[in-house]
Amino acid sequence: MGGHFQKSILITGGAGFIGSHVVRRFVSKYKEYRVFNLDALTYAGNLENLNDIEHESNYTFIKGDITDTEFINITFDQNKFDGVIHLAAESHVDRSITDPLSFVKTNVLGTVNLLNASLKLAKQNPNFKFYHISTDEVYGALGETGLFSENSPYSPNSPYSASKASSDHFVRAYGETYGLPYMISNCSNNYGPNQFPEKLIPLFINNIIRDKPLPVYGHGNYTRDWLYVIDHAMAIDLVYHEGKAGETYNIGGFNERKNIDLVELLCKVMDKKLDRANGSSEKLITFVKDRPGHDLRYAIDASKIKNELGWEPTVTFEQGLGQTIDWYLANQEWLDHVTSGDYREYYKKQYQH
Repeated sequence: MGGHFQKSILITGGAGFIGSHVVRRFVSKYKEYRVFNLDALTYAGNLENLNDIEHESNYTFIKGDITDTEFINITFDQNKFDGVIHLAAESHVDRSITDPLSFVKTNVLGTVNLLNASLKLAKQNPNFKFYHISTDEVYGALGETGLFSENSPYSPNSPYSASKASSDHFVRAYGETYGLPYMISNCSNNYGPNQFPEKLIPLFINNIIRDKPLPVYGHGNYTRDWLYVIDHAMAIDLVYHEGKAGETYNIGGFNERKNIDLVELLCKVMDKKLDRANGSSEKLITFVKDRPGHDLRYAIDASKIKNELGWEPTVTFEQGLGQTIDWYLANQEWLDHVTSGDYREYYKKQYQH
């Protein structure tokens, strides 16, 4: 298969939200690469995210779990990847509070499996690289001022962020101990098309469409930096190709918002797009009891990736939010599918080993 491909790239978690945008970008832009998408198709992985590119000749889907050591070793052995872009992760903080162990398994043990398999390939291939995608949550919470930089100390507060911090440490340790060429990027909150509707923006879009309550934690004063997923995929492309081995890059949207301000803006835009009276969506806002270990503020200083690699966001938050809402309104069938769970059975049947 594919003697004409210059490189084989493995993207883990490529059926997920961010992963699907990265897979689409690599498959479309680099026809000379053979792009493998490895995904376990858990609830957040959905091959409908990639309908538009699934028949491309340089794209291959592999169903499998990064926690399965034997499977990972065989897959790496067979395909001799030139690089790995590692996005597969359990990523929802609320779920990590009720089931921390599955986060340890996927995010820590899964990452170490990939690192071990990568080491073997790196010994045979001096150009091999391992790129690990992480989160700004590893840094803990910020006070009222200041920004996370690449040198911020790690101080994770939730089981999710602790599992991601641990995987970051393992990636760096494999670089230091075994000389594995690696890059890490830590990003802020992503939003955009195809995001599973447990996350704030798609959840609230879905709830507004259905006239359901909009649950806002505490007083809504939590501050997050928002990054449009397509801008993030461009940054990942850039870091993979231009980033220096052993370096970390923080990717943020230069875009801090308090949750309550974001929700009010979302309500206003939705009222307009749905032709509802101004203020009707805002009535759905309900303040709910805070979750434990909730970090007050995250914000990223993305000046390193801007200065060294020339990346910056291409859309403002208002533009990105508008495009995101338009996508969900145009893809309500997708929303119904992912919220009903029917599609999971359908894809499981299609991809049984």
